[in-house]
Amino acid sequence: MSALPETPAVLVLEDGPIYRGSGFGATGFAFGEAVFTTGMTGYQETLTDPSYRRQVVVATAPQIGNTGWVAGPGPSIGNGPENPSDNESDAIWVAGFVVRDVSVRPSNWRSTTSLPQEMERQGVVGLCGVDTRALTRHLRTAGAMRCGIFSGDAVGEPVDMLDAVRASPPMAGADLTGDVSTPSIYTVPAQGAQRFSVAALDLGIKANTPRLLAANGVRTHVVPASTTVEEIESLGVDGVFLSNGPGDPAAADRIVELTRAILDRRIPLFGICFGNQILGRALGFGTFKLKFGHRGINQPVRDHGTGRVLVTAHNHGFAVAAPLDEVVDTPYGRARVAFSCLNDGVVEGLECLDRPAFSVQFHPEAAAGPHDAGYLFGRFVDLMAGADPESADSTDETTTRKVSA
Repeated sequence: MSALPETPAVLVLEDGPIYRGSGFGATGFAFGEAVFTTGMTGYQETLTDPSYRRQVVVATAPQIGNTGWVAGPGPSIGNGPENPSDNESDAIWVAGFVVRDVSVRPSNWRSTTSLPQEMERQGVVGLCGVDTRALTRHLRTAGAMRCGIFSGDAVGEPVDMLDAVRASPPMAGADLTGDVSTPSIYTVPAQGAQRFSVAALDLGIKANTPRLLAANGVRTHVVPASTTVEEIESLGVDGVFLSNGPGDPAAADRIVELTRAILDRRIPLFGICFGNQILGRALGFGTFKLKFGHRGINQPVRDHGTGRVLVTAHNHGFAVAAPLDEVVDTPYGRARVAFSCLNDGVVEGLECLDRPAFSVQFHPEAAAGPHDAGYLFGRFVDLMAGADPESADSTDETTTRKVSA
């Protein structure tokens, strides 16, 4: 493929603006929540991240597709050097993809095909030739919103396309974990000597998470989102991991109850992204939808325990409502905010002081990077080894507040 065919395509936003360009990938239409990501690299990892289920992703990097599509011949999860893949799952999960300039001829010895060809194969609609700077500025001002991509014969009258967008479901209130979770358990063995075993609740897990657990000597049983605490206990694991995933945490009541059962049993727990929001709800905190969310690989986060600033990867449109500088009494003992975003003060992590549990809103498992937060997997191992997460005088000079369950 030396050039894209001229396929008329448009992006229609819920509040009325229409952005015209050319279609690539599959031809047709797609609906979802319009969001933007600021990552300069890692588009394949973004597209295959289950957390982007039912979202139309706008890339702020001006040219996308230079490295093509890198997929090994087998499943992505557990791949080693002999079977390379840049996929975070076995499918593209985004509803649609919007870019300024798409590269149809990749320059990468590892690529197995081009981005447009892979999107066409998987039936994913794309739009290029759009002023993504103007589009991103609009989404930052007006907020993430419903949208539709229409290409080829699907392009219709503006009023009809807008009506179709407004009839599509919103992200608020959406329970999407069942769409992306594994239907059955599978296991990723530890690399080298096994130190611990973990049950990873698949709420939309990324392939790099079991890999990094394996690198820390952890055998990971990836289990469906419908798994019960009794089934987890029957595995004889040393800890539980709550993965990232799509949707509104306020709609995930069953997973919140499962997390409370884990806290009741004092099983060591580590959560990432959606898992952070689930732990927050289990502790009695609320969650809320951000105006346009955090998506990219260059977000600064402060570790409240050390004062260190981490550059981190983010992909979340919801956040936990908790006080930043207070230790709070919860139904499971004391808890506090452990990380916060330096851009806007959003809660980026929680830590239980009387239970072996902590979580982060960002992605320490990030592939294409950065890797500043990779040490958190070691912290989880330490937690399972019985390390005390907090000293007895942790509340000195700190205000304590009570929250209800």
